[in-house]
Amino acid sequence: MKIIDSKGRLFGKISILDLGAIAVIVFVLIGIFIVPGPKGSIAQVGSGGDTIELNLLVRGLSVKNPQEFLSSLENSSVKIIVRNEPAGSLNIESVEELPNYVVATQPDGSVKSLLDPRPIVALSTDMILYMNGKGSMTNDGAILANQKVKIGTVLELDGSNYNFRGSVIDVRKKE
Repeated sequence: MKIIDSKGRLFGKISILDLGAIAVIVFVLIGIFIVPGPKGSIAQVGSGGDTIELNLLVRGLSVKNPQEFLSSLENSSVKIIVRNEPAGSLNIESVEELPNYVVATQPDGSVKSLLDPRPIVALSTDMILYMNGKGSMTNDGAILANQKVKIGTVLELDGSNYNFRGSVIDVRKKE
């Protein structure tokens, strides 16, 4: 009895091509789930068990009643979009309104930073959002819903009656 017959079967039972396909599938599964080590691969990281905290800076948001809007944001959940891809939702813990300053030149040539006296400024607000959500912290940064989030990443917040963008200014794992 020959090891490989005229039809390319091993011992007349199993095709060599089928055996090769099974070996490739086994190697791919080993590469995805075993080789990456304790941190896992991106395929395993998506859901994550860590709580990630991040701060988002929003500048120049035009809103008719800033105080009411900011109070409605606190202790709410918001959908986020990272690089035009939905990336789950985050909880907004608190909101800090930042004062609007202007640079005023003094008669002696020095400069002072003063609150902006213009009435139109009341319709534009700057704020810092303190948020958290489920994700994973890796050596390469935080991952929320399979999207890397680092300082400088632009997040789009999408709520029931608003949609605006802000820049991440701090990312950390909640201790």
